[in-house]
This record gives sequence, structure tokens and C-alpha cells, in this order.
Amino acid sequence: MKIHHESFLADFASMSRNGATPGGGVDRQAATTADGQNRNWFRGLVEGHGFSVHYDNVGNQFSLLELSPGAPWIAVGSHLDSQPLAGRFDGAYGVLAGAHAALRVRETIQDNESAKFNIVVVNWFNEEGCRFKPSMMGSAVFTGKLPAPQVLATTDPHGVSVREALESIGTIGDFEIEVVAYVEIHIEQGRSMEDQGLDIGLVESTWGANKYEFIVHGEQAHTGATIIADRQDALLGASALVVAAREVALEHSTDEHMVITSCGEFSVYPNSPVVVASRVNLLVDLRSTDADVLAAADADLRSRVKRIEKLANVSIERGAEHVWAAKAYDQAGLKLAADAAQSLGLRHGVVRTLAGHDSTNMKDIVPTIMLFVPSVEGISHNERELTHDKDMLAGLDLLAEVLHRVVQGQFVPADALLVSATGQSQ
Repeated sequence: MKIHHESFLADFASMSRNGATPGGGVDRQAATTADGQNRNWFRGLVEGHGFSVHYDNVGNQFSLLELSPGAPWIAVGSHLDSQPLAGRFDGAYGVLAGAHAALRVRETIQDNESAKFNIVVVNWFNEEGCRFKPSMMGSAVFTGKLPAPQVLATTDPHGVSVREALESIGTIGDFEIEVVAYVEIHIEQGRSMEDQGLDIGLVESTWGANKYEFIVHGEQAHTGATIIADRQDALLGASALVVAAREVALEHSTDEHMVITSCGEFSVYPNSPVVVASRVNLLVDLRSTDADVLAAADADLRSRVKRIEKLANVSIERGAEHVWAAKAYDQAGLKLAADAAQSLGLRHGVVRTLAGHDSTNMKDIVPTIMLFVPSVEGISHNERELTHDKDMLAGLDLLAEVLHRVVQGQFVPADALLVSATGQSQ
């Protein structure tokens, strides 16, 4: 076990040098040079251990470890892309842990038994959604929620398409695979586990999330020469919308169901010190554990949009949206993971995920297990993001045990219906 742990930590340290930032984090936005370098580093690592690596038509990276020729495939993974100036752990920990856990399963299987399933470690393309929108893009295509042609034509702020970006780093192909279950481990990106003293979080459900792009349209004018009454100030309207979102969160949160809202992106045009803004693009999201509470908060925000338009003398257009509902993970998976954690003596508890993950998509088409390890002070999407080595290793041990049980057929039957890359049962 000590050798396994030392090997994982050495690989994690090596991986963290790819796209490293001066503040101790990483910047590996989807399909950038740094992301390509890290993908190639990971490919070299797993191919050296006997995996075969392939890419599908939207850049999802599949590392196959065959344990039983002809058997169905169990997927395990997360994502290697990051936010700008991000932490080292978000997503990347889960991909590397998936590979190391698969190797430990192979070692156990070879010594003692035969496998009912094969393992594929997945690095999903553009989970973060910062360069290309929306987030969880690769898994959305895999599960049939987004069409591949639409994704490939999506452009970043500089006009570079997903297809062009993937071709530039050489990680696009035509591979297809069918899977019967999915397992993911991730840092919590919150502090509930740390507060409760847990080693492992067993994720029971997602929060619901409504993510909207708003475009506030005004009229460009001189900031000194144009009187207030004549202004159509897009920046004023956008600022009022940000404030309204926070007010909605405070007013609709209850002791039982919290509402979280935020504005994560804000672009002002023409962004000159002496010009009244003519347009502002911003992203606003609302999240809650309860569908009715989320719907009420959403309706309230929409009603405030009309008032803001009148206040600032602007028009507000709602653009693209990305929505997912609060939904439970597989109960059998929760029990399997709890039993595995108990067998390893790990302190575990049931948690919910505020953030979206690729498992958010995968759970809608196949039985899915989602696991968390603690985040120090809940800090994430920040260079100071930290998960202690002992917690990463505890998560790795649990993932290996869970994956071993799944490969033995304790989660889904070996003759389970296959799910294709289009998300349709076969």
C-alpha cells in the first residue's frame, strides 16, 4: 500500500507542473496548449501501464484497461481542464485517482479472480466551461444532451472553435464506447466535510441549477456630456441585475432549502473610462436543493428584470441557458460506497453537491457513484485550493475498493443493458 501511495503522490506532483502558475495553482483551460500538454502527459503515463488511449469526436479522452476480453465497460474519471488561475486538485485528482485505482483493481484481479467488467478511465472535455460554454460539455455530448456538431462549432471569446482548438492539440478522433456504470471522485469544493470531520463524502444528490446568459443593451454616450435623464446605461442595468440576484438568494433561502446565486462573468462594451456602456454580457446562475424553491427564485429574478429595464432605460435579452435539476444518485451505489468506506475504517457521511460535475450528466443514463474528499476551508477555483495528501490517499483507497466491487458485479449485473455514446439503451 505504501508503494501505491508514494506512486500516486509522485504522479500528482508531476502532473501539477503542467500549466503551473506562480501562485501554486494551474491554468489549463480546455484545449489550450497547457491542457494539451497535460493530456499528452496523462496519455504517456497510462500507456506505460498498459492502457490504450483514444479520443472521441469532441475530445473526450478514454484510457482503456482490459481485464476480461469482451466484457462490458465500467467508466471512472473526471476532468483535467481547469479554470484560469485555478487549484491543482479540481477534476485532475479524480482522473489520476481513477487510473491508479484501475491499476490496483487489475493487480487484485490478476492474483485472485476473474473480472466481470473492463475499466475505462475518462478525462471529459471542457468540464469547466470557462473557455467554451457551457460547462460539462464533453459529458453532455456523450449522454446525448448536446449535439456534437453544435459543440464543435462553439467558439471562444477570440473566435476559435472547439474543433479548431482540439485539432491544434491533436486530441480529437472518432472513437466510440459503451458503458454500463460510472464512478467519479472529486474534491468537495465546500467545507461541510471538513466541518463534520469526514474522510469521505457519499454524494446523494445534486443541487438544481439554472444558468443564464444575459445581454443588457443600452446606448453609447459621453459620460461627461450626457445628462442622466438621457442615458441608456447598460452597465447600470447589469449592475442592478447582479444586486437583484443576491437579493433573490437572501429572500428565498430557508432553513431547509438554501438558494445560491452568483454572477461569474461580466463583459462591458466598449469599456472606456469616458463612455456610457452600450452593452454588457453577464452570466447569472441560481441553485437550490428544492425544485419549487428554485422555480420561485427564478420567477422572482425574471420579474425584477422588467423593473431593471425601466430603471436603467435599457433592454435585457436572455441568451443561452444551461439547466439541470436536483436529482438523486443511485441508492445502490450509495450503499455500496458506504459499505466499502466502513470496511476501510473511513469516516463517511452523506452530502449533496452544490457544484456541477460530469457525473451530473452520467447519472441520468447509467447507475453512477459520486464520491468526495475534503477541501481545506472549502476553497476552490483558486490557487490556494488544497486537499491534504492523507485525504487524497484515503479517497484513492476507497475508489479502488469501490471500483473492485463494481468490477466484481456488485453494482450492476454483468449482462446489463449497454449505453452508447448517444445515451440510448441498446
